[in-house]
Amino acid sequence: VAKDVAMHAAAMRPQYVKSTDVPTDVLEKEKDIMREQLLNEGKPADKVENILVGKVRKYYEEVCLENQVFIKAENKETVADYVKANGGVIATMIRFEVGEGIEKREDNFAEEVAKQMQGN
Repeated sequence: VAKDVAMHAAAMRPQYVKSTDVPTDVLEKEKDIMREQLLNEGKPADKVENILVGKVRKYYEEVCLENQVFIKAENKETVADYVKANGGVIATMIRFEVGEGIEKREDNFAEEVAKQMQGN
């Protein structure tokens, strides 16, 4: 179970374990963006807040491990449901990505050649 969940986390790249882990400032910023998009689409202002509830749920499905649909499940089971059904609990998650934090080296070939020509 742990290996399957780890493979899911590697593939789906969740940012948080639970929806309660999402910082309120991040959630409010996302809500503001969603609200603005809905108003730009011509949705009535009085209906926007009701629509936001569904959009926030969808946002959690994208960024929270427990809310994501488990990729190996055939019945749209969430990761939390899969883990719970197998007697487990997700306590925390640490995700590493290959190459993360490595600075790309910028080479300017013309400058290198010019420096070498000046040295001769």
